[in-house]
Amino acid sequence: MPASITLSSLSWSTPDGKLLLSNLDMSFGAERTGLVGRNGVGKTTLLKLIAGELKPQSGTISVGASFGTLRQSVQVHQGETVADLFHATEALAVLRRAEAGLATADELVTADWTLELRVASTLAQAGLHVPAETQLATLSGGQRTRAGLAALIFAEPDFLILDEPTNNLDREGRIAIIDLLANWHAGAIIVSHDRELLETVDAIVELTSLGATRYGGNWSQYRERKAFELAAAQRTLADAERQVENAARTAQMTAERKARKDRTGNKKAAKGDMPRILAGGRKARSEETAGNNSRLAERKSTQALVAATAAREQIEVLQPLSVNLASTGLPASKTVLRANAVTAGYQPNQPIVHNLSFDITGPERVAVTGPNGSGKSTLLALIAGELKPWVGTVSLLTTLAMLDQQVGILQPSLSIRDNFRRINPDTDDNACRAALARFMFRAGAALQTVSTLSGGQMLRAGLACVLGGSTPPSFLILDEPTNHLDIDSIETVEAGLRAYDGALLVVSHDEPFLQAIGISRRLQLPEPAT
Repeated sequence: MPASITLSSLSWSTPDGKLLLSNLDMSFGAERTGLVGRNGVGKTTLLKLIAGELKPQSGTISVGASFGTLRQSVQVHQGETVADLFHATEALAVLRRAEAGLATADELVTADWTLELRVASTLAQAGLHVPAETQLATLSGGQRTRAGLAALIFAEPDFLILDEPTNNLDREGRIAIIDLLANWHAGAIIVSHDRELLETVDAIVELTSLGATRYGGNWSQYRERKAFELAAAQRTLADAERQVENAARTAQMTAERKARKDRTGNKKAAKGDMPRILAGGRKARSEETAGNNSRLAERKSTQALVAATAAREQIEVLQPLSVNLASTGLPASKTVLRANAVTAGYQPNQPIVHNLSFDITGPERVAVTGPNGSGKSTLLALIAGELKPWVGTVSLLTTLAMLDQQVGILQPSLSIRDNFRRINPDTDDNACRAALARFMFRAGAALQTVSTLSGGQMLRAGLACVLGGSTPPSFLILDEPTNHLDIDSIETVEAGLRAYDGALLVVSHDEPFLQAIGISRRLQLPEPAT
């Protein structure tokens, strides 16, 4: 029987009673499935239910397969090694004893002589070239994630269950994970916002508050289907709006026809051309007919308005965000930033940035790339003035706004609106509301306290407050803006940045994001010195 995971009428609520998953029916077979949806919709919860870490409150989960799970970060225990992830510590110890001539006869008979080579080969596929005895504590978080996935693949389960496997990885790590999964031919359920990774899957399951919808194919095919749905929704809206117009026109024509008949009847009654009892009967029938027609017209009008409202809401769900921003007025020839032979670091005689020189001129869009530890965050600290260079100079020659991963420019205790007014003190309330609405903070949403926002909402609020005023800064710096964001939030950020006409410096390992915002140049930092 083929390996499968089946959910039947599955429901689960948070401890405070919020319904997260409701009557979910779906199945996963021996294919790679990307699980997508907005943050908070229940993707990680669904993985935990499948893995048995949570119990469904109603419904059933049938798991006819073996599986291995990988969380967003691999936990490290004291003294734990890479071999421990592979459950190979004792078997490798036997090989070491055999090499030293200390193994027993039974150990020599049962020894797995190819184990070390197979472990090393699987690690190499993940881009890791470290001995199996390497302690996990000496590896970076990204390296531990790669080792953890390599160990899962080595075990050959029927299913991989992965939660954001490329989060916090540098470019090399992301490519290694993507290549590993591209060559995986059993089942996999992958929660991810990494569109490059999602291009390698066989199907996409979109989880929303209304349930789950499966789309065959990879991310590009899913987006094509969503574009088709948008076109269909636009046609439905056009039809619904025509029905609204027709209902209004019909009601008007009916009212005008009745008015004409009433005027004719009243004239005849006034002349005495009609017996009073007959005139009274006609008036009663006319009023009854008018009432029926009025109720029919009102019902048709209501139905048409309901259909139009539903179609409009569907358009809002499917329509990509488009943002309009005021111009920065940055001239194409103006030098925005100049770094001249800069060397800097945090520990004496241990430079992180060494002899770095570059300029940014006009509205250039520059991506800072390089492996983890190469000095990207240090460079941003130098530009922002938080760190002084040991040698050389950093000259900032225009207005700057910087959004770090914590969006520290926002005060957590204030509302989004109050943060906007604080950052843009010359903006009146109407202009503030209009600017926030362009970033999807409409009406009461603009009054949310920043500390209550999700990561995606917070970055969107930061962009709205920094870019939405009448005079946006000429230079914007973003540090890993897509980390921990769902895809809807990433696309909102992309729309805002495409509308921005100033200079942009972005640290990111997310290649589709860099392409979407129109990066024109890359500043590649070298491997860190060892």
